[in-house]
Amino acid sequence: MRRDYDVAVVGGGLVGAALAWGLARDGQRVVVLDEGDMASRASRANFALVWVQSKGLGMAQYMGWTVRSSDAWRQLAQDLRAQTGLDVCFERPGGFHLALGEAELAARAQRLKRLHNQPGAADTSVEVLDRAAVERMLPGIGPEVAGGSFCPLDGHVNSLRTLHAFHKGLHLLGADYRPGHTVHDVVPAQAGFRLMTSRGEVGAEKIVLAAGNANMRLAPLVGLKSPMQPNRGQILVTERAAPFLHYPLVTIRQTDEGTIMIGDSREETTDETMLDLSIAAVEADRARRMFPALGKLNVVRTWSGIRVMTQDGFPIYDQSERYPGAFVVGCHSGVTLAANHALVLAPMIARGRLNADLVGAFSARRFDVAKVA
Repeated sequence: MRRDYDVAVVGGGLVGAALAWGLARDGQRVVVLDEGDMASRASRANFALVWVQSKGLGMAQYMGWTVRSSDAWRQLAQDLRAQTGLDVCFERPGGFHLALGEAELAARAQRLKRLHNQPGAADTSVEVLDRAAVERMLPGIGPEVAGGSFCPLDGHVNSLRTLHAFHKGLHLLGADYRPGHTVHDVVPAQAGFRLMTSRGEVGAEKIVLAAGNANMRLAPLVGLKSPMQPNRGQILVTERAAPFLHYPLVTIRQTDEGTIMIGDSREETTDETMLDLSIAAVEADRARRMFPALGKLNVVRTWSGIRVMTQDGFPIYDQSERYPGAFVVGCHSGVTLAANHALVLAPMIARGRLNADLVGAFSARRFDVAKVA
């Protein structure tokens, strides 16, 4: 069989682009097979947080994996800028989760206690602050804010520019990007794979399925699985304002361009062509109660997006034992984990084997254990 490439990455969003960039930097001949600009892409509907606090309840390994990526993000941002000239505006000042009222604050403290009491939990240096401590760092909070949690490892980035930087970097590294190449079938061959796309056939020695929720359909073609449970989120964006919010919150952040992003809804529907204004109203109201000054700003745009979400919320990293050279990568936190995907996971894939000691906990085999239990 003709093998056109060392690796074919299926999916050109943040997860696929980060992996492809890392593989190309490792000397692999890479092709990215993507639906193109009209794709329903979670990478264009995310909140752009590089977030650590709250990650990992039910899987302590995820805490450590998230901390590792947060620590590596500054290096990733520097590498992208040195190669492409693009500043992705990464900042890690720390981040807040605010509580409206004492009941919310108590619930927040209890959740963090459960999170960090898990065996093997990583140290995230998160702390619960009272109102006075929060107000010193976040002047202008509303009277209902009782306090909140603060994690110094949290940050944010310009995610659209990050996606642009990865794709520009891929081009500079000589990788091929093929939009309009929706993958319909994958045929394992004697020494590689044939990928049947809407614009023809592509051959590769290895493949990486990084197609978000579409992994659910593609993974079984190479003896893998990717149980997904997507949901919808809505985001509001205000007009530009003078800089005032110097720390990102889990539901509110001021971008490098001055706009305020608001939102963190979780809806069971997967229809992204509509908005639920009643949910948007709740998001806006909570933001205004946290920062009353937001009530003076106009909302200039809003949208909904479908999250890439596994059934338990944790990443899936797997390799096929039946068809060596086939890998599946799926996760919700494509922004947070981009540094790990580009700098840690991609070199493993380039070598043809995942490091079980590092990412073995994220195999989809864990879902089989859950069924037996």
